[in-house]
Amino acid sequence: MLQLEAKQSHRKNHLSTIGRSSDFAKVDTVRAALLRAGQRLAPVWPLESFVAVNPYLGMTDMTFGEVAGRLAKVAGARTTMPIAYYLDLLAQRRITESDVAAALDDCDDSRAEDVEGFLRQVGSTPSTAAPIELVPTVADEARELTGKDWERLASERIANWAAAYFDEGYALWPSATRAETIFASWKAEASIDRTPELMGLKGFRQVVKSLPDDPLEAARLALEELGVPRTAWELYLHRLLLRVGGWAAFAARTAWERNRDGQADDSLIEFQAVLLSWELALHRTLKDAAWPSRWANACRRLAATAECADEEAADWDAVILQTAFDRAEQRRTIANLAGSNVRETKAARPRVQAVFCIDVRSEVFRRHFESTADGIETLGFAGFFAFPLAYVPIGHVKARAQCPVLLTPRHTILESLPDEQDHQRAVARRTLKRHVGRAWYSFKMGAISCFSFVGPVGLGYLPKLFTDAFGLTRPVPTADSAGLPASSVQAKGPRLEHEQHGHAASGLTLAERVELAAGALRAMSLTGGFAPLVMIVGHGSTTVNNPHAAGLDCGACGGNSGEANARVAAGVLNDPAVRKALRSRGIEVPQDTIFLACLHDTTTDELTIFNRADVPSTHAEQLLELEQWLEQAGRGARAERALRFSLTASDQVDEAVLARSRDWSQVRPEWGLAGCRAFIVAPRSRTAEVDLGGRAFLHSYDWRQDHDFSTLELIMTAPMVVASWINLQYYGSTVENRLFGAGNKTLHNVVGKIGVLEGNTGDLRVGLPWQSVHDGRQLQHEPLRLSVVIEAPREAVQQIIERHASVRDLVTNGWVHLIVVDTDRWYRWTSAGHWEETAADSQ
Repeated sequence: MLQLEAKQSHRKNHLSTIGRSSDFAKVDTVRAALLRAGQRLAPVWPLESFVAVNPYLGMTDMTFGEVAGRLAKVAGARTTMPIAYYLDLLAQRRITESDVAAALDDCDDSRAEDVEGFLRQVGSTPSTAAPIELVPTVADEARELTGKDWERLASERIANWAAAYFDEGYALWPSATRAETIFASWKAEASIDRTPELMGLKGFRQVVKSLPDDPLEAARLALEELGVPRTAWELYLHRLLLRVGGWAAFAARTAWERNRDGQADDSLIEFQAVLLSWELALHRTLKDAAWPSRWANACRRLAATAECADEEAADWDAVILQTAFDRAEQRRTIANLAGSNVRETKAARPRVQAVFCIDVRSEVFRRHFESTADGIETLGFAGFFAFPLAYVPIGHVKARAQCPVLLTPRHTILESLPDEQDHQRAVARRTLKRHVGRAWYSFKMGAISCFSFVGPVGLGYLPKLFTDAFGLTRPVPTADSAGLPASSVQAKGPRLEHEQHGHAASGLTLAERVELAAGALRAMSLTGGFAPLVMIVGHGSTTVNNPHAAGLDCGACGGNSGEANARVAAGVLNDPAVRKALRSRGIEVPQDTIFLACLHDTTTDELTIFNRADVPSTHAEQLLELEQWLEQAGRGARAERALRFSLTASDQVDEAVLARSRDWSQVRPEWGLAGCRAFIVAPRSRTAEVDLGGRAFLHSYDWRQDHDFSTLELIMTAPMVVASWINLQYYGSTVENRLFGAGNKTLHNVVGKIGVLEGNTGDLRVGLPWQSVHDGRQLQHEPLRLSVVIEAPREAVQQIIERHASVRDLVTNGWVHLIVVDTDRWYRWTSAGHWEETAADSQ
C-alpha cells in the first residue's frame, strides 16, 4: 500500500508540471483520448482472485454488431463463430428458418423478407465477409517494409518489463524500478535495454532517454510526431492496447478498482504512454528511405478507417446467424418453462431448506437433492449471501475480499479458534511454516544453491512423486488446511464479536448483524415458513496444479470458496439477539430453526456441514437423515456430470470423479460453468419440474414479497450483471480464444502470481484455457449470449432499465437477452427498447 501511494505521489508530481506547459490544451485533449481508449478495455484479476470478467465490458455502450466491426478493425478478431458452425446447426435443425427470420428482423436487415435467399447466399459462400484491414501501426508497417517482426519484438520487450514490474512476490529478484510509476519504470529499463539495438534499431536507447519524463507529454509528443489523425486516436490506441491486451488489462484492473472506490488512478494512461513511446522510438530509428512515405500513406488509411462506421466492418451474416442461434435457444427455454408443471407452494412446513449459490453447477445438485425426499426446498441466491466481507484467515495479515468485485467489502472478519491459546499456537505454527516454505523455495530456486539441491535432495522426492502421480496424496494441501493440525482445521471459524485493533475494527456489532440478516433474508425471499434445518450452502472447488483454480471457486466471493460467507451468515442468523430484533422487522424465525453453514465442492459434489456442534440433540435424527440425503444427492450429481467426461457405470464413477480432483495432470478436473446460457429470476416452483442440465443460474425471487421492487433492482444491477460477465467470458473464450482466452493449458507458465503465459514469454493470457470450453472433440461451451428470464411485472422491470444505463446497455445492445413472464404472458425486450410479446409455444 505504501509503495502504491508513493507511485501515486510521484505521478501527481509529474502531472503538476502539465499546468506550466504552453501546450496544456493539447495535453488535456490527449488525456481525454487515452481515457476513452482505456475504458474500452476489460480488467483482469490476479490468479489468486481470478474471477470471470466480461471481455467486452468497456464496449457494452455499443451494439453487438458495432463491437464485431470494431474488434475486426483493431485486432482482426471474431465476435462470432465461423459461418460453417451455424450452417451445421441449421442442418441439425437446431436453428430453424423462423429463428433466422426473427434474427433478420432483430438486426433490422434489409433481407428480412427473403429468408430463403439469405440462407442460399450464406450456404453457397460460407466465407461471405471480406477481409478487414487492421488499423495500421508503426510496427505493422515496418514489418511489411523490412520483413522483420517488430510488433513481436515490441510486445516481448514490454511483456518482459511488465512481468517484473507487476510481480506480486513470485520473483526471487524483484525489479529495481518497482517503486517508480509505470512510465518511469519502463523508461528507466528501456534506456539500458540493448535488445532493440541488437535487432537493428540503432540509437533506440538514446531516443527513449530523450522522451519527456511526464507520460502525458510523451504521449502527446508521439501522437504529434507520428501524425496520427485526431479522428483516429481512439482506434489507434485501442489497437496498441490489444497488441499486449493481457498486460494492459492487468493495468486496467488497478485503475478499475481504485476508480470503483472513488480514487484517481492513471495506471492505464501511463501504460498507453509506454506503447506510444515504443511506436515513436521505432519510427525514429528506422533507417529505410521508403519509410516516411509508407507511414504517411498508412496515416491516410487510418483516417479513412476512422471515418468508416464500426458496424460496416462487421461480418453481418455471422452476426445474424448468431442471433438466430440465441433465438432458437430462447424458444426452447421458454417452451420448457411455460410447459412445466408449476407447483404451488405447499402450506406444510418444509423438512429442510437449502440456500445455494445461483452458480449453474448448483442446479444439478439442487435437482438431485430435492428428489431424494419430500419436504426438501431449495433456493438460489448470490453465493456471498449478502454478506460483503473482508476475511482474514488464521496466521494471515492480508484480508481477502469475499464479495463480487463490483462491491467493496464493508466488514472485516477474523478467523480464529475457540481457545485463545490454541489460536496463538496455530498462528505461530502457520506463520513459521510459511517462512520456512519461502526460505526453502528460495534455496531450491537460487542461482547457485539450485545446483547443489538436485543431487543430494532430489531423490528424496521420489516417494511423494509416486503417491501424487497415482492420486494417493495431494501434491499440495488445501489452502484452508495448510500449516494447521487437523484438530484446528475442524475447530476454526469466524470471530463475529466486534473488536477494535488500533484504528481498524473487526467483527460485527449487533446493529450490523441485524441489518445484514434482514437484508439477506428479504433478498432471498425467505421471510417466513422456515424449516427446522436451513442450510446456507457456499461452494468451492478441489483441484491441484491448476493456476486457474480460483475461476472454479465462487465468483460472488471474489474468486474464493464461499465457506467464510456461509459460516458468517449462519452464525449471525443463529444469534438469539439477532432473531429477537428481526421480529420487530416482521421476520419471525422459529426458535427451533437452526442455520447450517455448508460447502458444496463442485468438483466432487461432496457437501460438508461445518457447524454440526450448533445442532441440538432434538435435531440429531433430522441431521442424520439430512446427511444421508446429501450423500445420495452427491452420487446422483456425480453420475450426471460424469456423462460430460464420457465416464460410464463400469468406470466406477464416484472414484473416477474424486480422482480427477487430485490428479495433477488433469486439465479438465471439472467443467466449471461451461454451457451457462440462462439466468432465471423466479420462484423455485417455476423451474422445479425442469431439467436445466446445469446450464442455468437460478435466483429465487417472488415479486409479491418485493413491494417496492428494491430486491428486483438489486438482482438486475448485481447478480444479473455478474452472470453476464461469466457468460460473456465463456463466450469470448470460445469464439476468439486467441484474444479473449488463455490458449493451451499444457503450455502455461505462471508469471508473477498474476497470470499465465502461453510459453516462456509474450502477452499475459486472459480468459479461459481452451480446455475449459472444449473436450478435444467438440465444444463443451456453446457460444450463446445469456437469456435472462424474470418473473415480475414488466413495468417494474422497465423502470429499472430506465434508471440504470449499464443495465440498459446490456439488454438493449444485445449483450444479454431479456425475457419477462408477466401473469403467464411472455415478453421479450427488443433492441428498439420496448416489449414484444412472444408465444410460449412459438416455433
